[in-house]
Amino acid sequence: MAQRVATEYVNANLQLTEAEMRQLISMCEQQQLRLQVFVLDNGNHEVVLEDESVGESIRLTFERADGQFRCELTCRVVHPKLTNALRKLVSTFKGDAVVNRIYEGFTMIYHYIQGKVARIAECKGTTLRTVFEHRDTVGRLESLFHLASVEEEIKRLRGSVNDLLDLRNQTQDAEWIREIDNSLTSHSRMLFALEA
Repeated sequence: MAQRVATEYVNANLQLTEAEMRQLISMCEQQQLRLQVFVLDNGNHEVVLEDESVGESIRLTFERADGQFRCELTCRVVHPKLTNALRKLVSTFKGDAVVNRIYEGFTMIYHYIQGKVARIAECKGTTLRTVFEHRDTVGRLESLFHLASVEEEIKRLRGSVNDLLDLRNQTQDAEWIREIDNSLTSHSRMLFALEA
């Protein structure tokens, strides 16, 4: 089994409410890491996580804006405790990130969107190969269902237009022809909108 050399977080983004910020601090305390929290004058927070056994640490700077705490992070981590802590933070707080897990001879690139892995790619030299890609099957099926219902509505409207045209060809009354023409105009607008 390949031994991981390092893990790089590239442009990881977290956005938390005040309650989630307290939850993040509580969660970090449970990771068997040394935790330091600094609250700055402007309300920003700095969270320092340190694996004392190996002397490795990361600093998360949370800027406060509009009642939210936002953190953008780019860092390189070597040891597993900090790597796992960061992974849990991104996952729990629905963060976005590109994570490069570097092994001897290749790199696995994980794309997190809203805390979930959306894509995994393997990079060997200049070759990039997709290993996993999340497909929103439910979303695709819902859109197909809506597409089918639109097609059914188009079919129904076309049938109605045909019936109105037949009725118009058989009618002699000018008042009735005007009403049919108004209905045909309305139907043609709806057809145009649905077919677009």
